[in-house]
This record gives sequence, structure tokens and C-alpha cells, in this order.
Amino acid sequence: MAVDADSLSSHVEDKWESDIVDSLSEYIRIPALSPAFDPDWEANGHIEAAVEHIASWCAAQDIEGLVVEINRLPGLTPLIYMEVPGQIDENVLLYQHLDKQPEFVGWHEGLGPWEPVRRGDKLYGRGGADDGYGAYASLTAIKGLQLQGIPHANLKLIVEASEESGSPDLPAHLDSLADRIGTPSLVVCLDSGAGDWDHLWLTTSLRGVIVGTLDVAVSSAGVHSGDAGGIIPSSFRIARNLLDRISDSETGLITLPELWVEIPEERVEQASKAALILGDEVHSQFPFLEGVSPNNDDLTELILNRTWRPALEIVGMDGVPTCAMGGNVLRTNTTLKLSIRIPAGVDCNIASDLIEQTLTRNPPQGAHVKFNLEHPADGFHANPLSEWISSALDDASNAHFGAPVQYMGEGGTIPFMPMLQDQFPSSEFMITGILGPESNAHGPNEFTHIPCAKAITCCVAQVLAAHGEHHG
Repeated sequence: MAVDADSLSSHVEDKWESDIVDSLSEYIRIPALSPAFDPDWEANGHIEAAVEHIASWCAAQDIEGLVVEINRLPGLTPLIYMEVPGQIDENVLLYQHLDKQPEFVGWHEGLGPWEPVRRGDKLYGRGGADDGYGAYASLTAIKGLQLQGIPHANLKLIVEASEESGSPDLPAHLDSLADRIGTPSLVVCLDSGAGDWDHLWLTTSLRGVIVGTLDVAVSSAGVHSGDAGGIIPSSFRIARNLLDRISDSETGLITLPELWVEIPEERVEQASKAALILGDEVHSQFPFLEGVSPNNDDLTELILNRTWRPALEIVGMDGVPTCAMGGNVLRTNTTLKLSIRIPAGVDCNIASDLIEQTLTRNPPQGAHVKFNLEHPADGFHANPLSEWISSALDDASNAHFGAPVQYMGEGGTIPFMPMLQDQFPSSEFMITGILGPESNAHGPNEFTHIPCAKAITCCVAQVLAAHGEHHG
């Protein structure tokens, strides 16, 4: 039974404009920081508020057979679990998360992380696109199928609250729900990116990540730099020297060969095709200052840099006063928070051990050096698509974007994807999202691109319908 694409689009358009945008805006107001950024999350109650808000909206939807529960385990963030029974003896798992990254700085005038502002097609605010919209889109897609009497599989939905911390709470929840989730033949995830707003973009790979702190201590008290400078070593200089062991400061390239992989030829070809479609937007979407150039002139190489090659960024620093408060004092220590992206195929635990050993062995001048691992996560590389889902994705993209589906890796990490791939190696994966040009997840001025979100909602419905037809 074919989906009436026009009728589906009309339903989705009305639902987003009459209901979802308002509820999503209220969700944006909740500062539901992930536990890694709010150790007192339970006492502060923001995650609980976000869970209750989204669960209440979901429970109010007129979807036949819908069950909405909040799964609670001692000491862990709660998880929203939902089921919609189907007419086909197959299971589909739809994944979302509701925890958020910190506020960050640099929001434009009139915008802020916890203040939803709609300007045309964009709804600004933290967490809307990453990935608070997911539960709204998933249930709206399901309702669209039911309105047309389209058969579908048994649908299992989870909305977790620790993804931005590396999903440490998720495995326990999955274990507690394993019998109910069953074995999904399809996994749908709406937490990824989009190369542009004109296509459905399927994520073919995700990088893993190693997050940890490098602490270099040299003295027990700060000392006048004019008195001790040249006698006590600079902790910052030693930290810089240690980082040179893993990353070339001139080129930015990671120098540990164990953190590199051979990029599959198919992914190189897809990156080249994406570069032709996106053009200079591969780099122009980012807020470069005038005169600053990207790391490569070759657009394909830039895409491969952000999807299949390791990279290091210093994302935080302790032990250093602000410039306004910085006196002439030789500081006791420098602590750097490192975020090291690793390609799919590199074991995050082996890589973490290697990085720790490399950074801490034989420290210069006997400095006290520690590397404290916060969370590692593996990358993800999708299996080849079967014919039915490849065709379904193309049909959905053509119907709701007016152009065929495109394929590209993403540079971020979704820890749940490799977890699930290991557990269910035969499952198909539809990983997509609305984090397109300048949408800036984790940074300032994050926005939800509403037309893209509507189109993605329709595409999910069509792929669920195609899955039902294929397995029916």
C-alpha cells in the first residue's frame, strides 16, 4: 500500500506549525545539561523536567496502541521508553536523546541557549536540533502512517538523557528493556547532520571520541614570575611539549599511526560526490574570521578530514586565570581538557591507553603529569545498504526534498550506534538529522531548521512504510 506523499506532507506541516514548534520551544527553555556538565543533575531537576515535558507531550498523542513510560534505574538518568504495536512481526528501534551541551558564549544579540526565538525557518535555542526534535518527529511520522492505514512493524522508541556525556547510562537501560525491545531489523536515529537543506543525507560513518584531562603540575604555590621564571619550569610549556607527542603543532595532524585507518574507497567516492554538491559550503558554512583559511584547498580532503581522520582540540582549561586577573605569577599547574576524534575502526579503549602512556611517560624535568580519562566512545561505520532501504531512502528524499538521497560521514559521535551495531550486526541503520550549515550544535546560535525537520519527519514515515512492505 503506497504512501500518499502529499497527504503525509500536509499532516506533518499542520502538526509542526500547530503543536510541535510550541512544545519544542518550551523544551528549549529547560537547561537540561548532560551529567558530564551538571554533576548535580538529579538535585537540580532540569533533566527530570525535560523528561517529564517530552513524555507528557508524547503521551497526549492520539496514536493507536501507544505506550509511554519513564524507565528509572537507581543513580542513572531516566529514559523515556515507548512502544507502538504493528501489524508485522518485526521490530524497529527509533532513537533520540534530550540532554544538552552547556550554554557556550558568542550568541548573537537577542538569542540565547535557553530562550527559544523563531526567525523565519529557524528556531534558535540549545537542544532543539540536537536532538530534542527527534521524539516529536518520530511520533508524528507514525501518526502519519496510521492516518493512511499503512501497516508497519512493532515500533520501539527510546529517548535517553546521557548522550552528550558518552551515553554511560544507556547500556543499563537497554539491558533492563532488552526483552521488550527485541531484535530490531531497522534502527532510525535523527541525531546526525545534513550537508545542506536540499537533500536527505544518510550518515555512513561517525567518528569516535576520547575525552580526558591532561594535568601538568610543577610547584605547590604560585611564585612571582620575575623571581622564579627561568628556574621553575612553565607548566604550560611542558603541556605544550607533551601535546607535540601526539599532534604536530604546525599542521595539526595526529602523529600516532595507531589512530589512523585506511579510508574505504566507497567513502572516498561519496565524499567526492558530496564535495561537488556542496562546493565551498564545505568550509564557508563555518564562521572563519576574514583572512583565515581552511586546512586544505581540496574540498574532498576537507570532508575526509572531518569524517575519517583523527583530530585534537583543547576544549577547556583550568589553572589559568582570566587575562584581567592574570598577575605576574608562575602558575602551579596547567590542566587541559582534550577532545580527540578518532575514525571508525580504531578501538577507543586501546587508543585511550596509548594516549595516556604517550603523554605521561618520562615527563620533562620531572613534572607531575596525569591523564584522566573522562569518556571514550567508538566510531561507527555503516554496513552496506540492502536494496529495499536504498530504494526507500531515494524515494523519500525525492518526494519530500525534490532530490535523491546523498551519503556522507559525520565528524561527531553517537555512542549508541556502535553499541547497537555490535549487539545487532544484521540491523539496517537510517542515521540522519537536521544539523546542517551553520546550525552549530554545541556552539552559539544553534537552531532547528523547521522545513528540514518537517521533510525528515515525512522521510521517516516513508522508510517505516517501506520497511513494513518489505518484511510484510
